[in-house]
Formats: sequence, C-alpha cells, structure tokens
Amino acid sequence: MSLVQVENLRVTVPRELGEDLTIVRDVSFEVPKGEVTALIGESGSGKTTIALALMAYARSGCRLSGGRVVMEGRDLLGLDKAQVLALRGSEIAYVPQSAAAAFNPGRRIMEQVIEPARIHGRLSDAAARRKAVELFRSMMLPDPETLGDRYPHQVSGGQLQRLAAAMAVILDPKLVILDEPTTALDVTTQIEVLHAFKRLIRDFGTTGVYVSHDLAVVAQMADQIVTLRDGQVQEIGRTRQVITAPQSDYTRRLLAAARPREVHPDMAGDARRPVLEVINLVGGYGPAGADGRPYKTVIDNVSLAIPAGSNLGVIGESGCGKSTLARMIAGLLPATSGELMLDRRQMPLTLGRRSRAQLKDVQILFQMADTALNPASTVEEIVGRPLTFYHGTRGAARQRRVLDLLDMVQLPGRLLHRRPRQLSGGQKQRLNLARALAAEPRLILCDEITSALDTVVAAAIIELLADLQKTLGLSYMFISHDLSTVRAICDEVMVLYAGRAVEHGPRSALGQEPYHPYTRLLLSSVPELDPGWIDRVGRAVQSRQGNIGAAGAAGLCPFRSRCAMRIAGCCDRIAPPLRRLAKGAQVLCHHDETALWAGAGARDAEGKGTAMPALPQRS
Repeated sequence: MSLVQVENLRVTVPRELGEDLTIVRDVSFEVPKGEVTALIGESGSGKTTIALALMAYARSGCRLSGGRVVMEGRDLLGLDKAQVLALRGSEIAYVPQSAAAAFNPGRRIMEQVIEPARIHGRLSDAAARRKAVELFRSMMLPDPETLGDRYPHQVSGGQLQRLAAAMAVILDPKLVILDEPTTALDVTTQIEVLHAFKRLIRDFGTTGVYVSHDLAVVAQMADQIVTLRDGQVQEIGRTRQVITAPQSDYTRRLLAAARPREVHPDMAGDARRPVLEVINLVGGYGPAGADGRPYKTVIDNVSLAIPAGSNLGVIGESGCGKSTLARMIAGLLPATSGELMLDRRQMPLTLGRRSRAQLKDVQILFQMADTALNPASTVEEIVGRPLTFYHGTRGAARQRRVLDLLDMVQLPGRLLHRRPRQLSGGQKQRLNLARALAAEPRLILCDEITSALDTVVAAAIIELLADLQKTLGLSYMFISHDLSTVRAICDEVMVLYAGRAVEHGPRSALGQEPYHPYTRLLLSSVPELDPGWIDRVGRAVQSRQGNIGAAGAAGLCPFRSRCAMRIAGCCDRIAPPLRRLAKGAQVLCHHDETALWAGAGARDAEGKGTAMPALPQRS
C-alpha cells in the first residue's frame, strides 16, 4: 500500500527567451507506506527538487508545471496555500542537509524543536517539551533534560542533525523527507545519526523519503531505490536488487564510483626526499600559558614527513585537529612551537615571515569552494591573480595561461567570464584547484575537498589529482573522514585523535590488523554496500561512541575515556609509548602487538552491544 504516488511530475525553470527549461521530466514512482524510499543520483539529477515537490514546494526560480503528487487521495499540487501550510510540519516534515544552517543561532534549541507544535496547535507547550525530552533521550543525545536550554553552536554537528530530526517528528508526521542529512558528517558521527533516523522510522511506523548520493548509506536506510539522472528516472527497485543486480548502466556507474579505484602514481628518482617535514608541532587557540602551550591545545606534538611525489592521508573524526594541522602548515594559524621544513630548509611558522617562494610552494584547497572563491570575481580573475602575484604574468600571456590551467583541470574555456555562483559544485572545486596550480606549488594541502561532492564527481576529482601528480610531480596532504578516498590516493596514512597521531604507517597497514583501538573504531564505522550492515554491527560500534575532548593531559592517551581496551591505573596515569608493529605502522598505545591482536579478536566476537532505550509513544 502506498502513502504517496508521484505521477508524471514535471518541474521547469521559466526563461525570458525561448521555451522553459525542464529540470524534472515526467517522473513517476510510489512511496510505500511504512517504508523508506531513497532518491539517488549525481548533483543536478533532480533528487532534492523532487523531494521538495512532495511538500508542494518549488525552489525560487522553479515551477511545478505538471503531474500530480497524491497523498492519501489528495493531490498536493492542487491544494491552496493555506491547505499546504497546514500539511507542512504536521503531516509532512523535512530534515535538511545542513542542520546548522536550519537552526536560528539566536534562539535556544528547545524553543525551535517545539515550534511546529506551537504553529499547528496540536500540543500544549508542556506536552511538547516533555515529548522533546523523550525524543532527545531515545536518540542517545547527552543530558536530554537540559539539552534544550543550549544554543545551536553549543552542540556538535551530529547532535544538531539529530535535533533537526526531533523537530521534524515532534508532531508524528506521516511522511518525513531526509535530504542528504549525513553528507558532511564523519563516519562515527554518521553511524549515530543513521541509527537515530532508522529507529524513528521503524518505531513510529513513519514513511520516509531519503535523498542521498551515498549508496552505502542508502543501503542501510532504504527499502526501495529510485535512481535519477538529469531529472528522469533511470531505475526503480528494491534496495538489495538495485545494489546487487542493477538494471541500468547509470546505476552501475554510481556503484562503481562508490568503490574508488586506487590511483597511486609511481615514484621515481629522488622521490623519497621529503618535500615537507613537520617536527613536534604544537598549536591551538588562545593565549599561551606558563608552560608555553596555548589555552586550548588542538595539535599536540605531531611529526610527519611527506616525500616528494607522494601523498599523506590524515584521517579522524570531526574535531580531531585535521583542518587545524593543515592551517598550521599553510601558516594561516601560527603554531606555538615545533618546526616546519620545506625541502629540508626551515620554514617560518607564521605566514607573514615566509618568502614568496615558500608561499608559492605550499598551497591549500579548502573544503567549501563556495567560501574560498570570491563571488564578485570571474574565473579569469580568480585564476589569474596568483599568476600575477607569483610570476608577474599579465595581459594576453596571463589569459593564455589561465586557459591552459582550465584545460588542465578539465574545465572548458567558455567559463572564463563566469562567476562562482554560475558553476556547479564540482566545477567550483576544479576552479579552486586551478587557482592553486597557478602558483606552481610543490605541495597541495587538500582539506576535505570531496566531502560535499557526490560520488561520481568526487571520483573524477581524485583521478584528476592523480593525473596532475604524474604530470607535475606534486605532493598532497589529503585530509578526509572518507576512508575509501584516503585508501584510493594516499601512500601513507596518519590517524589523528584529539590532536595526537595515534597511528601512522603505509597505506597497506590500513588494510590489516592489528590496529590502534581508535583506528579500528573508525574502520568499523564505515558503512558497507550491504543492506542490513548497520543492524549487524552498528550497535556494537555505537556503544563505543563519544565526544573528542581536549588533547590528552600530560601526554596521556587522548582516547582512553572511549577505549574498550584501556588499562585501569595505567592509561590514566602513564603516557603511552610509540610502538612499531610488524605491518610497518606505528601506534601510540600501552598494548604490545600481541595484546592488540587479542583486542582485535575480542572486538570481532563482540555481540550486538547494549540495549537502546525505547522511543516515546505516539501522541
């Protein structure tokens, strides 16, 4: 039995000259009651546009120009404005991709979570607050009784995403639309959020529509998959059938992109000579104390080396210090102490003291290309500026070089006079890369550059980076919480936790036991392209979740409060040694290799974990 039937839906963009542009063309599918239907596809495939149409909503500049969206016998596209507003938040709810952008930073969380109850008058304030607290508790949020008194900036990204879900279901809607709600989350936070969403849908009997480009996540959440491309349906099927035996070539392409192939260029000559060395780097925020350390230490005694022509991956949860480390190397955030060596010559810790040659040799690509690109500048100006600054190139020679760089990153020359807002997400990141290449750097710091991109675009960016490395001899430090991406492109991997390197070794070491307990937690949190994975192993993983604290006091293991292998009277009193394992990695741990192997066996034999509290009953 279906809750919603979408029949020949058409969405257009009116144009002053010529025919309207059709961005969703005659889309039809059904949403079975009590199930989750996933809409998947690349950026621009129409996923979110179609999901919003289920609420009888079209984004600015778009028009719902044809077809029907029928819910329990009512065509939602034929309702008047008052009838539609009565449905939204009451019978149909929406969880956005970015909860941080959806919450008002100036209002307390509780006031916003219960707002739908106030708007629709379905619950008294007291009843809504009680239900909100029950929802907070059921979704494993900390301090459920007082959490609502905080402001949005006082909770983590994963907690805020669960709070957005609580707001969506406060009135027990019949349909919940989840629009890429875990895209920007690290793997351990993602598993918490997925558990919370799955429980809400299962225990409330709610019907869901899940928008995503991440097939591994969809495999855990969805009962049915609708594959979309360019606003048209490519395939509809049950999740296991689509994942294991896809019918369309496009779905097979999406599945291939979800498993990035390894793209490691061969290193030759003096490639083992380090282009960058980081020695005992310490840094953070706030004034330095009597011990010379910052008020809040974010990076604590980190050392690494990146050989010329090779790649180092830095992985860890949000808040572990990955991006702060990149900013310290780039000089954007001065380190408190330690050394930076560029081509075996000392490089100042502060940006202002570096030579132009040192600035040229180390470039950084930021996670959000939107905020890294000047919205008022054209593509030509954005790429041309470093050409003039570093190389003095001007006029016709500059324009020729800009076109060469655009071709290098596979952007067409016709984009030369466009501005960032006129580009897609993948095009913006390629432009970001072209700007960095204009400096002719030795090292590029890539800070989560594929996390906001769909799998197909992200795979293309990774292959482009590998091709450029072969051609130009570049080195990369690749920061990510996507372990498959790191495996695909990196030669060495560093695992960072609370500002400390807890494991560091060759890429091959990331694929074999034994691991540092934190590395094992990260690896076990990565969703697999296997429906039911989260039900089999997710609870055991979630039972070891927690929040990253400050860098470990007095050199103690920073992971000790979350570690299932911690040794009472040792881990909380004595700094752990750095041990070299037979697989070639180093781990910061009191346990020797034999004990770590034993821990691996114990984790593999672990049961389903602790029971989770029941969800509150429907009102």
